[in-house]
Amino acid sequence: MKRGLSTLVLVVLALAVGAYIYFVESKRKPASERTDEKGKVFAGLESTKVEELEVKSSKGELTKVKKEGDRWKVVAPVTSDADETEVSAITSNLGSVEVQRVVDEKPADLAQYGLAPAKTEISFRASGDSAPRKLLLGDKTATGGDFYAKTGGDPRVFLVSGFLDSTFNRGTFDLRDKAVLKFAREGVTGIEVVSPTRRLVFAKDGDAWKITEPLAVRADAGTVEGLLGRIHTGQMKSLVADAPTDLAPYGLDKPSSLITFLAGSARSTIALGSKTPDGQLYARDLSRPMVFTVESFLAEDAGKAVDDFRPKDLYEFRTFTGTRFEITRAGTTTVFEKKKGADASAPESWAQTAPAPAKAPETSTIEDFLSKASNLRAQAFVGALPAGATEVARTVARWNEGKKEETVVFYKAGDDLFATRGTEVGAVTLTPGDYDDVIKSLEAIK
Repeated sequence: MKRGLSTLVLVVLALAVGAYIYFVESKRKPASERTDEKGKVFAGLESTKVEELEVKSSKGELTKVKKEGDRWKVVAPVTSDADETEVSAITSNLGSVEVQRVVDEKPADLAQYGLAPAKTEISFRASGDSAPRKLLLGDKTATGGDFYAKTGGDPRVFLVSGFLDSTFNRGTFDLRDKAVLKFAREGVTGIEVVSPTRRLVFAKDGDAWKITEPLAVRADAGTVEGLLGRIHTGQMKSLVADAPTDLAPYGLDKPSSLITFLAGSARSTIALGSKTPDGQLYARDLSRPMVFTVESFLAEDAGKAVDDFRPKDLYEFRTFTGTRFEITRAGTTTVFEKKKGADASAPESWAQTAPAPAKAPETSTIEDFLSKASNLRAQAFVGALPAGATEVARTVARWNEGKKEETVVFYKAGDDLFATRGTEVGAVTLTPGDYDDVIKSLEAIK
């Protein structure tokens, strides 16, 4: 029974394909008579000269876009900046779209091709055009690889590549700018992250970032730049309301987080609200009335503890940028300095300068020690050293041609190891085994 049903299905499919070939393909002229099928749909069109677009999507949305200077603007049904990438995709493909082949020179019925009315319509005007030009897209072919299409001033029905549907079939939300917050990233000098329970403030210090509230310490540049980058490149997932009078349904009357980017006197703030039913977040740019949704990961950084923004590396010093490293231990101070080569072509190398060694140690052993020391990482941050902690070593490192200096002091309390950095508040805990490896590599030099 099942075999008979399968055979029947195959027969029906074969008849359908045969009907398609008879009613559509049979209308084509012989190949010897088709001389103008290939080529650009809009021959000679320069995509950069397109100045106006009107896009009707398959859902019936009509969006008008206009070029103002070198930027695109959505002018109807809303007024907003346009998504330059989306609009450029349409204009560039209008200039390059090709006729795959002509299906019907003079169709009697456009409905059979999905062109009466068309599924998608693109109307545009380029510089110098006296009237708009139009591209209409209809149904897919039976094989699904192409679309039936025609232009406004030509009766012919032809095929264009199917991938163009995702380029041309765009709604208003697709074509409008979807940046969640607009600001000049390179000009940002400060960031504030405020929630109902805390306030976290960052300030840029040259090329580095520091935390100024709730405590004054170094900030991990990668983590801060990650927060900055995710908001700067963040995109709306959907537009919920253009100008709601009540923000409470979105949790935006009392935001879970306010993230502000400062550039001089300019402030740009995004408010994050409650979760949507599908796990995204309601959000709002405080300079605009609309409410939109964003990916939930945009709130992850806003919820991090202050310690998550602190660098775990104990030292900023590195062997390739360092110029001097001294360690005082058990009353003895050992100093290592980077020395220039004998001539301009010779590489710099590390040497022990104090106490003066009877025999110069191998550069590789010094670099092994310095590398292990500079790679020490904090396990955790603590508010203060424990009672009874005693100093076991003190280091002073210089780098950036000696222009920067940092002091790190090591302490022991029982079996636990701690370290402090200069005038930074609190201390860090370290893995004792890592510190022991540093000391062993120091002893190896001697």
